[in-house]
Amino acid sequence: MHLLDWVVIAGYFVVMIAIGVWAHRQVSNAADYFTAGGKMPWWLAGISHHMSGYSAVVFVAYAGVAYDQGIVSYVVFMFPLAVATGIGAFLFAPKWNRLRSRYDIASPLEYLAARFNVPTQQVLAWSGSLLKIFDVAAKWSAVALLLDKFVGVPLVWGVIITAGVTLLYCTAGGLWADALTELGQFVIQGLAAFAMLVAVGSALSARGLNYLDFWGALPEGHTDPTTSEYPMYFVIVYILVKTFEYNGGMWNLAQRYLATPSSTQARNTALLSSFLYLVWPIVLMLPMFAAPLLVEVEKSQDVYAQMALDFLPAGLLGLVLVGVFSHTMAMAASDANAISAVMTRDVLPNVWKRAKNFTDQQALRTGRYLTVIFVLLSVIIAINAENLGGVLSIIVTWVGALIGPISIPMMLGMLRPFRHVGPTTALISWGGGLLSYALTKYAWHLNDAITVVTPVLVSLVLFVGIGAVLRDAPAAAEEITEKLARDADPAEPSRA
Repeated sequence: MHLLDWVVIAGYFVVMIAIGVWAHRQVSNAADYFTAGGKMPWWLAGISHHMSGYSAVVFVAYAGVAYDQGIVSYVVFMFPLAVATGIGAFLFAPKWNRLRSRYDIASPLEYLAARFNVPTQQVLAWSGSLLKIFDVAAKWSAVALLLDKFVGVPLVWGVIITAGVTLLYCTAGGLWADALTELGQFVIQGLAAFAMLVAVGSALSARGLNYLDFWGALPEGHTDPTTSEYPMYFVIVYILVKTFEYNGGMWNLAQRYLATPSSTQARNTALLSSFLYLVWPIVLMLPMFAAPLLVEVEKSQDVYAQMALDFLPAGLLGLVLVGVFSHTMAMAASDANAISAVMTRDVLPNVWKRAKNFTDQQALRTGRYLTVIFVLLSVIIAINAENLGGVLSIIVTWVGALIGPISIPMMLGMLRPFRHVGPTTALISWGGGLLSYALTKYAWHLNDAITVVTPVLVSLVLFVGIGAVLRDAPAAAEEITEKLARDADPAEPSRA
């Protein structure tokens, strides 16, 4: 890369750290650190929600699918996010906000102790935290693969550099730092994406093509919305999976709803994010769809980096690399914040008696320590990602499959139609989903589509079916689901 590219990258990292330092001054207590004090405007929360929802995986794994199979990479992996978040705008987003305003929670799992019981809360907290370590590790690995392709930085150092900068600003400023850096990252990524569009458009023009007519020149099947590997039923169930995941199953996204001042703003947050998921990935992925006409690569995961190297001038190449960094850093930082909230608010008080009596400053300091630990663990796993099946395997067949069993009790537990479902059912639903995953992937060796859809369907059937029979919900479940179904009366106390 040219010196100008390095200047762009260095400038980006300096700005991210500066934002973290500024945000540090805005954080005076644990509520500020974990939920921005409930003061984040909906438009900022919406952009943050969107930027926190996907990472450099788009430019590695999904770019590889686009190169090999075409538009299915958008239809299968990105379009479901728009649909799922749109559903959540009305079904879940306002309820998350009401949980904060009515029960003063700062962690997405905090309400589960009362809604089900403490053991259920702890099982979901520990299993979800472990899964997110692997999820973030895959993100570090994806951006390190790109860094290796762009400038030859070894994977280990690529992971360490990206995680190190992220750690500096997210531990300093908490959710405020996450959201503000994500806003800056969204702008930078926009500049990078349009630069790539123009460069690839010019390359197509040199071959007598443009973005309107190149589709007919693509290899056979590249304009098919589904394939034998990713059939229509996979898309439908993937929407179901993402409805749970992107509306709170990924705890960091629930925090964006918690951070807004009202339930109406939480709904607007989800609607904005849904619109961005519908439109913005098309802008990012158009060059990837055209890639088979322009470049040849040995590994399809290298296609986006190769196109940038071939077609972008000095300065813009660094900008594109910064845009790739931005997605990964946004998602990883918000995940780290969410995990530290869960461990500080939900786990530590139940395993360490002293934590129950933490002052607000002690809780804030503990949250920062746990953020560091989470990032370090994910870095260790990222360095060994290829030994775990690679980036796409971790994201799709691990996280995509297992997030459903973990999130179904947490999400459906907020809804009044399931107010009778209690802790026994919740744990059976969780355990049944994980068992079905182990059977389909490791015992029966079924394909990825079946491996992903089976756990969420099994968990859902168990939660609804067994819950209808046992009806063992604690007394608090009726009150909680009723309070989450509507906004508080102005004369009613804010906390039950």
